[in-house]
Formats: sequence, structure tokens, C-alpha cells
Amino acid sequence: MKYIVSGGGTGGHIYPALAIAKEIQNRDEQAKILYVGTKSGPEYELAKRAGLDFAQVRVKGIPRSISAESFKNAMEVFKGLSDSKKIINEFKPDIAIGTGGYVCGPILFRAYQKNIPILVQEQNAFPGITNKILSRWASAIAIAFDEAKNYLKHPERTFISGNPTREEFFNLDESFGYDLTGFNRTDKIILSLGGSGGQKSINDALLEIYNNFYDDSFKIIHITGNRYYQNVKNEFDNLKDINKENIIIIPYSHDIPQLMAIADLVIASSSAMTLAEISAAKLPSILIPKAYTAENHQEFNAKTYEAANASEMILENELDGKKLFETIKNIITNESKIISMGEASSKFSKPNATKIIVDRIMQLIG
Repeated sequence: MKYIVSGGGTGGHIYPALAIAKEIQNRDEQAKILYVGTKSGPEYELAKRAGLDFAQVRVKGIPRSISAESFKNAMEVFKGLSDSKKIINEFKPDIAIGTGGYVCGPILFRAYQKNIPILVQEQNAFPGITNKILSRWASAIAIAFDEAKNYLKHPERTFISGNPTREEFFNLDESFGYDLTGFNRTDKIILSLGGSGGQKSINDALLEIYNNFYDDSFKIIHITGNRYYQNVKNEFDNLKDINKENIIIIPYSHDIPQLMAIADLVIASSSAMTLAEISAAKLPSILIPKAYTAENHQEFNAKTYEAANASEMILENELDGKKLFETIKNIITNESKIISMGEASSKFSKPNATKIIVDRIMQLIG
């Protein structure tokens, strides 16, 4: 069978697609899988790293307000539709699978026009605009939150699956942890990440901690995001009177499972996929939802975890270094709290999510 998978823009759309592709390969030894996306997006590198064939479409997101940029991007959509028509005609897929982001819009629409079944996977309680549109034509829609069906065109086509999470997060082993010189497993280690693109508010709060509050009771692995790295690193390098061996600052990592294997606490935004990974790793977290996300869905996600005592939440407009430092210390110095929060977090985990989705894919292609 031939499968198209598509999703892009952020890791939250790409990693579910990769997890689905891997499960398809486990089930169908003869599977031919083609990942469709943009070469300018992170999906190109990540799909290649996963060993998948890649086809490029030209497409850009359309701004919500009317402007010259919106008309320019609209023209790219037509180019993407043209690219997608050619890909469909040449590859002749048996099914097309989309995990969100504007990149999957043209290819799934063209598949629908060719009477090829399409499956959409939505990670959040409030679906993104691309998935809202695609739900009109989807044969099936996998959702992680029951609330999502209220925002989709055909709620009767939805099914609860949870979010596809890479197997590595369910099989963490400290012996496979990162080789971090100067870090010992007896240390309390905090992993900070703001999603695949980084999060400025977290970076700023941590720099304030390094400047004014940091002590040696814990160590930090701080992932800044590529676009913020140089500024954060420059400020950090100029600091004095701090043991810099206790803090590692990196722009990006492909090895989040290995980092979570040695972490005691995670500081993160509250995208659905980040939460799925934290839960699979059975870790407590401090969640800082990004304030500008559609329908404010990250705050909704964070409140769900906070209500279950799996996380502490700090809103971006309330975040500063002092508040973050006090929240870190409140958790990291209390071993029983670390354990109880981790156990509460694990209850949100859906280890069979990918298998449930691929079960439905196999049903659709007969």
C-alpha cells in the first residue's frame, strides 16, 4: 500500500506524523510512505532523519487579516494545489494522512478530489484552522480531547485516540541518558524547553534566575529555540558569580527522550504534544502556556494538568524569574511531590494512541 503523511510548521504537527509512519511500517512491510511538506519547514529535516521519502509543496499560511502579505500567501496556496495534484497523480496513494499545519491542506484536499480516503489527526481541544477545514472532507478524524469534535464539521466521524507519541518516551532508560559532563544522576536536573521554536518568556525568566536567584541545588538543561539562542547565550556568557558548569544552554535538540530520561522536572509551554511526551515520561512539570495560541488552547491544556496536580501553571503575563524560581524550588526540594506529580502526569498518557489511529487507517484502505 502507498501512504501519504503530511504535517508541518512545528514539532507538534510533525512528530505525530512520524509516529504514525513508523507504526505503518511496523504493520505493512511493503508500505511505501511519502512525507509531503515544505523544504523550508522543520518537517523536511525531520522526515529525512526518519528515513522517509519527501515531496515538496509550495504553500504558506494565510494571515487572518487582509494585507498584501495575505494575497501573496494565497497565491502560494494555488502553487501548493498544483504541486499536490502532480504528487497525487504520480505517487497514487491509497490514503492521505494529515496531522495539522497549513502544509497538509493542499495535499489532503487533492486526495479528497481523487476519492482517496483522508484521515486527519487533531492534537488539541481547539482544532487548528487547517484541520477545521479538512474535517469537511475527512473520512475519519482522530482526536485527543473529546471537546474537539464540537469545532469540527462532522463530529460523527471523530474517534478518541490520544496523541501519537514516539515509543522512546514510553521506554526511558537512564542508562541511555545524555552524556553530560559534570551532570550526575544524583543531581536534580531540570529540562526547560519552549516547543520546537522556543519561547521568549521562558528564556527571559531563566536569564533573570541566572542573574539574581540561582543556587547549586539543581542543574538546568535550557533549550532556547534556534532564533533565540545567540542572544540568550551572549547574556549568559556575560554573567559573573555563577557556576556555569551547572547550566547547559543549547538551541535545539532531536534527543528530547534522552533528556527526559535524566530530568526530574520539565519547564515547558503546554502544547498538546509536549504534554503527551511529558506524561509518557511520567514527569512533573511547570507549564507556561503561550498566550497567543489559537482559542488560547495552551492555557486550557495547562489548566487540565494543574487541576490533576500533575503540573504547576504560570501564565505568561504573571511570569518572572522570582516566581519561576520559587515554583522550581517548591517542587525540586520535595521528593514526594516530584513522585506524586509524576504519577498524576502519567495518568494522561495514551500509550496506544498511534496503534488506534493506524487501526483506523487500515480499516479505511480495506
